[in-house]
Amino acid sequence: MESKLQKDDELWRRFAESRDPAIREELVRRNMPFAKRLALRYRGASESFDDLLQVANLGLLNAVDRFDPERGIPFTAFASPTILGELKRHFRDRVWTVRVPRGLHDRMAEVDKAITELTKQLQRSPSVGEIAARLEVEQTDVLEVMEANHNRRPLSLDRPAGPEDSEESAPTEWIGEEDEGFELVEGRIALDAALPHLDERERLVLRLRFAEDMTQSQIAEQIGHSQMHVSRILRRALARIREQIREQRQSE
Repeated sequence: MESKLQKDDELWRRFAESRDPAIREELVRRNMPFAKRLALRYRGASESFDDLLQVANLGLLNAVDRFDPERGIPFTAFASPTILGELKRHFRDRVWTVRVPRGLHDRMAEVDKAITELTKQLQRSPSVGEIAARLEVEQTDVLEVMEANHNRRPLSLDRPAGPEDSEESAPTEWIGEEDEGFELVEGRIALDAALPHLDERERLVLRLRFAEDMTQSQIAEQIGHSQMHVSRILRRALARIREQIREQRQSE
C-alpha cells in the first residue's frame, strides 16, 4: 500500500509539472491542519482565531505556489516561515497599537467591509457619502472611524515633522545627544581622590602618559629611566587608583 508520504510526493511532482488547480486545492486541504497549528500559537491575542486562521491559510496558499519539491526539503519546513511571516505581518499591519473603544473597533470592520464591497461594485474608491449610505449611518460616523484608523498607530519619531516632501527634520533630531563626558565624571572623581596617595613621580608619569599621550619610551627618555621602570611605575599607580575606586564604591 502506498504510504501518505509517497502520495504527497507524487502530488507535489504532478503539481510542479502541471500547476493543476485541482491538485493545488488538494495540497492546500492536506496541509490546512499544519497551518491551523501555527495559527494556534497566537490564540488569545487581540484578534479572533477565525481571522488568524484565514491569515495562516493565505500564507499556506503562498507557500504551496512557491514550493519546489526538487529542493529536497519537507514542505512543512518550507511553509512554516511563510505562514508565520503572514501572521506577524497581520499583527503589524492590522492590530491596533493604540487601544480604542470596542464599539469603534467593530465599526472599523464594518467600514472596511463596505469599502471593499463598494470598490468592487463601483470599480473605484467609494466616497464617504456612499459608505455612509451603504451602512445607513451619518457621514460624520464614517469620518470618525476613518480618522481613528488613520491614527491607530503612533507615528515614528524618525518621521519628518512636516509633509513628506518638506525639509522638516525628524523629532529625533531635535533631541540633544547624551554628553559623552558624563560617563567620565565618576572616574575623574575617583582619580582626584586617588592622586594624593600617589607620589610625585607617579603623578608625573600618569600625566605624561594619559594627558599628553606620550609613549612609555618617550616618558622614559624624559624622566631618565628605562622603559621597563616606567611600565612598573604605571602599573603600580594604576593599581592604587583601582583600589581607591573599589574602596570608594564599597563605602557608598
